[in-house]
Amino acid sequence: QLQLVESGGGLVQPGGSLRLSCAAPGFTLASYNVGWFRHAPGKEREGVSCISSSDGSTVYADSLEGRFTISRDSAKNTMHLLMDSLKPEDTAVYYCAADIPGCEWLPLADFHSWGQGTQVTVSS
Repeated sequence: QLQLVESGGGLVQPGGSLRLSCAAPGFTLASYNVGWFRHAPGKEREGVSCISSSDGSTVYADSLEGRFTISRDSAKNTMHLLMDSLKPEDTAVYYCAADIPGCEWLPLADFHSWGQGTQVTVSS
């Protein structure tokens, strides 16, 4: 199990932005396909975004409509998820995750390791 630690969640008004961060003590993020998934009450886990270890290419859930941006800082061994134009339906616990066989598996959120999660609440 790879250790991941999220931060940056909170309460934001609709239309606002949040930036989630993920640290990976003990392993190099760039060595794995990594990303984010979210889990809202009463809903299935949803893959949000993935960044490939091989070429840094990114994949996003279609439902996001281009509002989120994933990035990786290899110098600091951190990963970020910038979320813009947030909607109430984005409310969920967001998990930083690693070790998915390939980013094409994002719709299944088939990551093998994840952090403790950080709550994001979008509400007025």
